[in-house]
Amino acid sequence: MENSSVPGAITRRRALTVAGGVFAGAALAQAASPAFGATAASDADAIVVGHGLAGLVATAELAAAGRKVLLLDQEPEASLGGQAFWSFGGLFFVDSAEQRLMGVKDSRELAWQDWLGTAGFDRGVDDPGGQDHWAYKWAEAYVDFAAEEKRAWLAGLGMQWFPIVGWAERGGGLADGHGNSVPRFHVTWGTGPAVVEPFEKKVRAAVADRLVTFRFRHRVDELIVTGGAVTGVRGAVLQPSDAARGKPSSRTVVGEFELRAPVVVVTSGGIGADHDLVRANWPARLGSPPKSMITGVPAHVDGRMLAITERVGGRIVNPDRMWHYTEGLKNYDPIWPGHGIRILPGPSSMWFDATGKRFSSPDIPGYDTLHTLKSITDSGHDYSWFVTTQKIIAKEFALSGSEQNPDLTEKNIWKLLSRIWQTPEPIERFKEKGEDFVVAKTLPELVAGMNKLTGDDLIDLAGLKRQIEARDREIDNPYTKDVQVMGIRNALAYPGDTLSRTASVHRILDPGAGPLIAVRLNILTRKTLGGLQTDLFGRVLNAAGTPIAGLYAAGEVAGFGGGGVHGYRSLEGTFLGGCLFSGRTAGRAAAAATAS
Repeated sequence: MENSSVPGAITRRRALTVAGGVFAGAALAQAASPAFGATAASDADAIVVGHGLAGLVATAELAAAGRKVLLLDQEPEASLGGQAFWSFGGLFFVDSAEQRLMGVKDSRELAWQDWLGTAGFDRGVDDPGGQDHWAYKWAEAYVDFAAEEKRAWLAGLGMQWFPIVGWAERGGGLADGHGNSVPRFHVTWGTGPAVVEPFEKKVRAAVADRLVTFRFRHRVDELIVTGGAVTGVRGAVLQPSDAARGKPSSRTVVGEFELRAPVVVVTSGGIGADHDLVRANWPARLGSPPKSMITGVPAHVDGRMLAITERVGGRIVNPDRMWHYTEGLKNYDPIWPGHGIRILPGPSSMWFDATGKRFSSPDIPGYDTLHTLKSITDSGHDYSWFVTTQKIIAKEFALSGSEQNPDLTEKNIWKLLSRIWQTPEPIERFKEKGEDFVVAKTLPELVAGMNKLTGDDLIDLAGLKRQIEARDREIDNPYTKDVQVMGIRNALAYPGDTLSRTASVHRILDPGAGPLIAVRLNILTRKTLGGLQTDLFGRVLNAAGTPIAGLYAAGEVAGFGGGGVHGYRSLEGTFLGGCLFSGRTAGRAAAAATAS
């Protein structure tokens, strides 16, 4: 087993270290009720730490069961909904109405085959003390959820989805290996804000009914343990802040608090904004940690609650599993420090390392994120290049983030239809204002611009020209040995890609497709795939595999379920879904545990 943890005392760098001394635990099939009851000193029936998507879902479930809940977060009210608000709103469904409309034949069996081939669970699946034991069980439950109840549940809350299903993470080339065999990325109509909205409405209604109380600017520093059970939280009250959503807020302490409840649900997110923590847990299998990265999450995604929960015995597993993107752009108008935006690419741009060497399969846009990440780190540089055309970016480029997709976020059909005849305005703004774009009429001008941008003169014109011309010769026939060209033709066989995500096959050096465009791609931090190990009730487990009484976890802090439901890789569209499913599970279990 690979161990990337850092020895030493418990610090922020230790927030994702693996707890040792794992033994087979007590049987966990018992009903979801702790061996203790509420005390007279309780301030509520439950405390939820973190007001992101998982926290809102858990709180909504608790309130629906009539429980009184305190919902705490260190951020101001403006950031309610957390990271999910900024997302593209992609959700993973199996055999959905949208897939059937696009002629996609999907099944639970195919999705489970893809999940297993992608996750690569190999850390004690059959051992109750194994790091992947509960992750595997959560994965089974989640794929069942995605194939059955998930879409109907969310549609019943008012969610709708763009009818063209996206095809993300197309994989490494084998049927039983990594990747989605079919398109499964369903973009929510309204993007991330529309995913957050129904649960925020439920929670605000519960506030009006005096079942839920918000405690903004309450930073939890300690979990209170009484008689072996978690019975509350202590922390600091932070200075009031009018920081806009996503902007850094003050960390000035103006008071202290102590709150008691028979259950605490931790939903505090991952470590993506703390580059030191990312590097401390970076696995050797992904090469050397990048010296330079940009940040795909707000600054409050700091991983603090992982170490805090570990101090009361919570077991952290799979700390070396993480999900960072390879197609990051520096935001010309940043919201948070180091703010990066990801390109969601179609399959046609040519991908080169920093020295101008073309990547080989499966390092093709949209195919295998982590394999490409390793190829980039192996190059000895922290960036890579797309070389593409205006024709390609007009049809194939999308940007992650609700704010970068005003047509979908605002549910504006006219703006959405305008993508048919023009490059989306956010893409054009990044091309014009973003520091990572080079635009030129000729290849010599493009190479000169690339070398000027980086200042290292690594790109050789003759070498780049040779590789592009070799690829261009491969498109003269409907068959080819070039794997990327095969992939483009495969994409064009799917109506959804033909309509909205794949440009017609053409030569990169065709003047009619120009101008030529080079895009410097930065490594973008994003998701924590490991975390607090939880059973199928969302109860946090200790090193012996026994639930810690009164303590639950959901969302990214729990590896989206079980301490790592995705295993080593993600199929995409599964992060928001993991927050929804684990938040619902933990909320319902905590409600059952506090039934009088």
